[in-house]
Amino acid sequence: MAGKFARSWALLKASAQVLRSDKSLLVFPLLSGICTLIVAATFLTPVGIEYLNDERIRSYGMAHHVAPSHYVFLFLFYLAQYTVIIFFNTALASVATARLRGDEASVSDGLAAARSRLGSILGYAVIAATVGALLRSLQQRAGWLGRLVVGMLGLAWTVATFLVVPVLANEDVGPLQAVQRSVELLKRSWGENLIGNAGIGFAFGFITMAAVLVVVLLVMAAASAHSIALMVLVFALALIGLALLGMVQSSLQVIYAVALYRFVDEGETGGGFDQAMLESAFRSRY
Repeated sequence: MAGKFARSWALLKASAQVLRSDKSLLVFPLLSGICTLIVAATFLTPVGIEYLNDERIRSYGMAHHVAPSHYVFLFLFYLAQYTVIIFFNTALASVATARLRGDEASVSDGLAAARSRLGSILGYAVIAATVGALLRSLQQRAGWLGRLVVGMLGLAWTVATFLVVPVLANEDVGPLQAVQRSVELLKRSWGENLIGNAGIGFAFGFITMAAVLVVVLLVMAAASAHSIALMVLVFALALIGLALLGMVQSSLQVIYAVALYRFVDEGETGGGFDQAMLESAFRSRY
């Protein structure tokens, strides 16, 4: 277990090296975050209005008044969110691929590459939204054991589609072919040890916990000083810091996915990634 975490930390540092060399990559998760907030506000505002105007919903909750139209609404919400996220992740993956190959690429180049794949992105967003809405519906209807099973199915889907974004950024394929390629590439390299992406998640989980602890201590200090201005400042800095952490984590995960894609498909990584480290972190089962 210690060796697995050591490899995860090495992978995180290698990914960070790529990101440090081109901080413009953070623009993509920033744009994605802004657009997803706009989409969420657009869809959730009518839900909030309905909640305020319907006494039955306030008394018994939304789950007791789910009409078929609500599932259509949920699907459209997922579709819009997935389209935004996949679009900007594909743009990021395109630029990250160029950087790993030692080529030059700008933010506008990444956006242009994503626009050229818009049909496949929309198609995959439909697939992802369908799966997401179906899993959400099953989760609402199931007991605790059923929710556990649904959660496992969601994890399996996440693993199976981990390399879809690099495939969309690098190959002229349709959405179904992208999913098939992702599964094929993972079978050839991952084996039983899914460590890299989980390692990044664990690392940022610890960093986030430490940041939250610091924020709590600062808030307590501000409260003891009876300074409203200081408390507002602490909360503002905390929100900015957590947003930056989220942007960095999102960027590193896409960079890692691109590096793994290149390692499996082309036999090389580039960008400061250690071939031996990747081979040990993702052992082939063959």
